[in-house]
Amino acid sequence: MIRFYFHPTPNPAKIALFLEEAGLAYEAVPVDTSKGEQHAPGFRAINPNGKVPAIVDTEGPGGKEVRVFDSTAILIYLAEKTGQLLGAPEDRPELLSWLLFIASGLGPYSGQAVHFQFAAPKGLDYAVNRYRREAERHYQVLEDHLSGREFIVGEQFTIADISAWGWIDRASRVFGGAEDPLGAFPELQRWFARVDARPAITRARALAKSHTFKTVRDEEAERALFPSNYPRA
Repeated sequence: MIRFYFHPTPNPAKIALFLEEAGLAYEAVPVDTSKGEQHAPGFRAINPNGKVPAIVDTEGPGGKEVRVFDSTAILIYLAEKTGQLLGAPEDRPELLSWLLFIASGLGPYSGQAVHFQFAAPKGLDYAVNRYRREAERHYQVLEDHLSGREFIVGEQFTIADISAWGWIDRASRVFGGAEDPLGAFPELQRWFARVDARPAITRARALAKSHTFKTVRDEEAERALFPSNYPRA
């Protein structure tokens, strides 16, 4: 059994999609990050970094319970455990390259673009421009790569597509105010429409709505989400 710790944000969405695509039995455990549940000792024992997603596999290697945290690590672990969504063996170098491109580039720059547009104090125009333009550059890398391709790696839907989908799904937030956030990226738009039509997407989206999370952005939420902005207790 997989215990899946989640919040309705891009990185947990990737794991929800994998679990639904693979048909794995799992228990979904909500972690309300605006209430600070990610900082509780019980959750820190699962992910010392205090972030979602994280999983506990009660039937890990050797039959032992194991924890796995970070969305990319979880995708690789589950794909290798099940033998699903890894693509062809000869595509593995390319698969790892794109997974790390997303983990170290597309994801973080998209996340910071969202933060500085919607969460940071107004007036930080340099930061807004820096992260939004870098996110745009990463989108263009995928746009160019996807020309003439159905999937990011090889001839099959893989965890590289899942990983990218988690963030491209939030393009309207990354490019806040854009009337058509994928309009400048027709190849990416085509790829996204194909992925987003998969039946497992509907089930993954339903999980995000299965629990009522705190949405009020009060001081409790600010301290929970951005603890580095406050003095240490």
